[in-house]
Amino acid sequence: MSHTTQFLYKIADRADEMDQIHQLNYKTFVEEIPQHESNEERKLIDRFNDENTYIIAKKKDEVIGMISVNGKRPFSLDQKLANLDDYLPEDASPCEVRLLSIKTAYRGGRIFYGLCEKLVAYCLEKGYNMALISGTVRQTKLYKHIGFKAFGPLVGTEQASYQPMYLTKKSFELSSRVFQRLIQREEKKFYHNFLPGPVEIPNVVKKAWQAPVISHRSSRFDEVIKNVQIRLSNLTNANFVEVVIGTGTLANDMIAAQLSVHFDKGLILANGEFGERLIDHGNRWGLSFEKIHKQWNTSISIEEIESVLVNNPDIQWLWTVHCDTSTGYVFPLEELRGVCENHDVHLCVDACSTVGVIPVDLDGVYLASTVSGKGLASYPGIAMVFHQKEILPNEKIPNYLDIGRYQTANSVPYTHSSNGLLALEAALNNPQPSMNELTDRICREFNSTGMVVLRGYGYSPGIITVSLPEEMSSRNFGDRLKKYGVHVSYESGYLLRKNWFQLALMGEQEHESVMKAIEIIKNQYKQYFEEKGKKDEKNHSLFI
Repeated sequence: MSHTTQFLYKIADRADEMDQIHQLNYKTFVEEIPQHESNEERKLIDRFNDENTYIIAKKKDEVIGMISVNGKRPFSLDQKLANLDDYLPEDASPCEVRLLSIKTAYRGGRIFYGLCEKLVAYCLEKGYNMALISGTVRQTKLYKHIGFKAFGPLVGTEQASYQPMYLTKKSFELSSRVFQRLIQREEKKFYHNFLPGPVEIPNVVKKAWQAPVISHRSSRFDEVIKNVQIRLSNLTNANFVEVVIGTGTLANDMIAAQLSVHFDKGLILANGEFGERLIDHGNRWGLSFEKIHKQWNTSISIEEIESVLVNNPDIQWLWTVHCDTSTGYVFPLEELRGVCENHDVHLCVDACSTVGVIPVDLDGVYLASTVSGKGLASYPGIAMVFHQKEILPNEKIPNYLDIGRYQTANSVPYTHSSNGLLALEAALNNPQPSMNELTDRICREFNSTGMVVLRGYGYSPGIITVSLPEEMSSRNFGDRLKKYGVHVSYESGYLLRKNWFQLALMGEQEHESVMKAIEIIKNQYKQYFEEKGKKDEKNHSLFI
């Protein structure tokens, strides 16, 4: 048994440890690396379990890492390489090491090194002079740093490829000092961005941003903006789109300006911070409107909207957010379009948090807004207004907000940004994958820890909202996560008032980094209550 300041490395010898081993085995080799079928118990018992000795890393009572050792032939590797012994030295006395699994929050090197250190000691004790592994090709560099030597061809499948490797005491000792320096450097620089803006930018977009500037009056600029408009129209099924330097607030002001000169009474929906901001836009522009204004995270049904429209036949427009970023609630766009068509009402949508995150069909939508710096995974600073019909300039609207001025000038009536436009073009050429499965997994992980996730049918996979207990400050918790390199959204006034924090799965989200960050969040949440329990116990003892 060996210790570090925080972690214990030992041979598993307790029933609760074996149970956690089977759970960790499932999480790694069913959910993360798809090698086995899922099951309701969410446990995976290895077929060599009776022969395996498990070396584990523990933090208090939690098994955070494991590796199995088996000295009995035939090995699993014998079944993959028929002539295994031909690759090994004549004096080899090997054991097979399998099922390396480390919870994502603890990856990066230190736990792996501790397991290997314990492994080498165990092998020497048992008379083995060589440990064989089938190392995932994703971590070949890490294995080599610690002293593993590759041999033979790749084994496994295309989805899960492995490189046969071996480790000796000598190679481990030679690599040990170098590796320790490497992991210390790696541990200091972990960073993950769950902010809804600015989001994490893919390298291809960063490269485009750094390209030499282009005059906004050049034919090259005209070519780029036309390409951007085509891609945005294809993405959303919109007839027209204007690309403007600005934010989502600017785009919504452009919509409000258009409504102010063409229509009378309208209807605004609000069940979160950004619906309330649309009400503020309407008030500032002097718009006449009814509103359905509900508590945050409370659904607004189509029947309620229908009732207001029936009782107010003079309503000409309806304005709503598609997804309210403050909660993740998504209004059903197709149903909204249907009820608006039935009552000859012009539908306007704030789609800032949905374009690029979920499928958005703007066919039949009168006006809609979005931005470059969220689901489209580009830099902030470009606003977009989609419209169904051609719009002419209107002298009653301020120049910078006049959609008609942009349409007649092919979106470039004034100075534009080639950096922002080229970055947006690169982002549109390299869309981010769907986050549905990842979001579901994160919610399960949070729920299993006792965290309250505000979620239900029809919520965006791009926003996960967690409501913290009253005694746990969202500001303090968010500050605490920052120290571990995890940046969640919590500093907006509306989140602080609600004592919520959020994860925005927008921009580039690398799976392994995401899950490492999730483990950190879970551990810090559990650690808070452990620390609180100790304080409560201490305070209680003072009064006995």
